[in-house]
Amino acid sequence: MTVDSVRPETREASELREPPLAGGAVPGLGHGLKLVRDPLAFMSQLRDHGDVVRLKLGPKTVYAVTTPELTGALALSPDYHIAGPLWESLEGLLGKEGVATANGPLHRRQRRTIQPAFRLDAIPDYGPVMEEEAHALTTRWRPGETVDCTSESFRTAVRIAARCLLRGQYMDERAERLSMDLTTVFRGMYRRMVIPLGPLYRLPFPANREFNRALADLHLLVDEIVTERRASGQKPDDLLTALLEAKDDNGDPIGEQEIHDQVVAILTPGSETIASTIMWLLQLLADHPEHAEKVRAEVESVTGGRPVAFEHVRRLTHTNNVVVEAMRLRPAVWILTRRAMADSELGGYRIPAGADIIYSPYAIQRDARSHDRHLDFDPDRWLPERAKEVPKYAMNPFSVGNRKCPSDHFSMAQLSLIVAAVSAKYRFEQVGGSDATTRVGITLRPHRLLVKPVEW
Repeated sequence: MTVDSVRPETREASELREPPLAGGAVPGLGHGLKLVRDPLAFMSQLRDHGDVVRLKLGPKTVYAVTTPELTGALALSPDYHIAGPLWESLEGLLGKEGVATANGPLHRRQRRTIQPAFRLDAIPDYGPVMEEEAHALTTRWRPGETVDCTSESFRTAVRIAARCLLRGQYMDERAERLSMDLTTVFRGMYRRMVIPLGPLYRLPFPANREFNRALADLHLLVDEIVTERRASGQKPDDLLTALLEAKDDNGDPIGEQEIHDQVVAILTPGSETIASTIMWLLQLLADHPEHAEKVRAEVESVTGGRPVAFEHVRRLTHTNNVVVEAMRLRPAVWILTRRAMADSELGGYRIPAGADIIYSPYAIQRDARSHDRHLDFDPDRWLPERAKEVPKYAMNPFSVGNRKCPSDHFSMAQLSLIVAAVSAKYRFEQVGGSDATTRVGITLRPHRLLVKPVEW
């Protein structure tokens, strides 16, 4: 499947079909109710009905793409922009001027501003911070004492992002605020995406008031960070300095709103996805002690018994594969949307200009048609001889094309280092009161994961 195969000129318009409508729509709400009650199961079964399927979200028709080939073509084609229900629901958090939501020339300029911070040759400079934060977990945790994985994962994710990219000592209090606020905001944004009730979300219901309070506090947190940097007069070589000194296409300093939106994009969605992945990794290590032991043995072999360091990460093959497999089974980002900018074709189906398109990395990455023993946690499936059996675009946790996450190497390095550091010292057990079932919002994470570290 090539990008050209989704373009409208590949078939005569008369040959194009209307995609089938998924069953189970409720009058007035469409499929929104199913996407609230059991969204993961609903999205996972859509491929049984076709490569492209029509959904109803309220009165609106949305097109769901279900195959790896078509999701890859969708991501690579210039005919589809970042837009649609997901991004509209996120605008209250991310704004319209950040790299996550911008399109066209604005997006290209913003990528040029932030990309140097995430170049592969820039990542080793962050190594000492990643090492400190990873080993801080092993010293902060005590054998036999319960660890609240939500607060600990956010603390680590926020500290690494702040110390590496913003060069700020934004410590535990802000990480805790971010964790609580994002839990509320992402859940509320998901509801607004799948059940677009418009004005009803502006009424003073308790859930709406809680959502508005959390959203306001997130923006206040970002304003505090920018204000403190300006007041300090310091200009360290980091991403925040690059933003404060960036110019627009006319050579003028970029606006305050764009700076704000860019910092939001650095600190909030990134911390949410990294923290969620850390939680899932701890859950999977607790449920699969054989792989925790294999990581421990690999770390000892590579380091010779010394504390694991950034320089060791590339040689930790099984550890890296554990991270990749966790992202396959438990992707933090499970749903994405695009918008057709012109009449187009996907898989022989007609997609009208202006139509919103939705797809689920969760469903794609757990599909039995693409992955052998698709529900098993099997890190060895990413060994070179087996990885080549996975269809193209069936595993893209950082997306592809010009919307590929710029922090992919940064994220993988910190996740692998964290897994290596904690597994070298501890194995993990879930404890009473833990609830590792999936909490669905814009992202996925465990409801309340509690583990007990046990020394080897």
